[in-house]
Amino acid sequence: MTQTTTGSLSGWLGLILVFTSIGRVAAQETQPAPSSTQQSAVQAAAAASVQKTKKVKQEYTGRTTLVVLPPTPMLDEEGKQRQDPDDKLMFNPPVRQQRDKKGHPLFDAQRQPVMQTKDNLGYDENGKKLHASKEKARKTVSLSISRGTLTVDGMTGKAALNYEIKDLKYVYFYVPGIGTTVVSNDPFPGAVEQKNAFDDKTLTVTVGQHVLQLSSDNRLLGKTPQSAFVLVDKKFSVPAKFPVMGYGPIRVAPYAWPGSNDNVELKGAVKAPALPADLRPALLLQPCPQGQMRMAGPPALPGQIAAPPPCVTIVPAVSRTTNANQTAPPTGNAPATK
Repeated sequence: MTQTTTGSLSGWLGLILVFTSIGRVAAQETQPAPSSTQQSAVQAAAAASVQKTKKVKQEYTGRTTLVVLPPTPMLDEEGKQRQDPDDKLMFNPPVRQQRDKKGHPLFDAQRQPVMQTKDNLGYDENGKKLHASKEKARKTVSLSISRGTLTVDGMTGKAALNYEIKDLKYVYFYVPGIGTTVVSNDPFPGAVEQKNAFDDKTLTVTVGQHVLQLSSDNRLLGKTPQSAFVLVDKKFSVPAKFPVMGYGPIRVAPYAWPGSNDNVELKGAVKAPALPADLRPALLLQPCPQGQMRMAGPPALPGQIAAPPPCVTIVPAVSRTTNANQTAPPTGNAPATK
């Protein structure tokens, strides 16, 4: 019994193995072969992955530093280098080389650096497009002085002033004994506001106990009164005996006096026109010695300077009376002598 059961089990296992192998072979025979289109797609995908891998591994080996041109002088309309209000020379900002979209320095076909322009700044180091900032044009204020007169405490110090200031920055008044007064219509460091200083045809500022006033035949600024900002520099002086007026863009000494080169650079004295002879103040004469006096001389003609009269000896009044009594003839009322 045992032998029969064992033989039947082994036979059944053999039959199962035979049917399993037959099913695998049939499944392999019925499975279709891959087409040529599928094979080409697989190949293209493989090539793309290889190319992508190469791009990732590729590194930039070109130049990394930008070319920067040095700053150039900033010139005015006359071709002279501009100066800031602190008397420092002004320069244009340095020009830099552009960057490409990847942030690398940009070169042209001839391998020359492409520099930034006003309208094209290129890209930054991260590949972001740069845009030029729009600067608002500064508003300029003009000042016209026609047949102007500068007075100090009501006395005329300068006359016949004619200036056409296209861009008002600072006006300077130098008065001997007071110093240099810097005036502007805009606030600046160290200046003190004086309200309603610009009033129609006059500019009036107070310096200590003195009043400086500039008058013109036409309106100076606007129709309504405006403030002036005043700074007094007592240390800076001009080699002149009379008041001097000027204007310019500098608010520190030696300022910018218009006119001749000597006046600008302060190499020579600033000469004012002499007053007429009949308007010059009469100086007190030295006192005469004891026992002498000055007699009134003849009046001087217009435009002439009268010569100082000489000192003469004073005759005592008593001596003259005695001599007169001795020499006087007898009067008619005296009795006649026989």
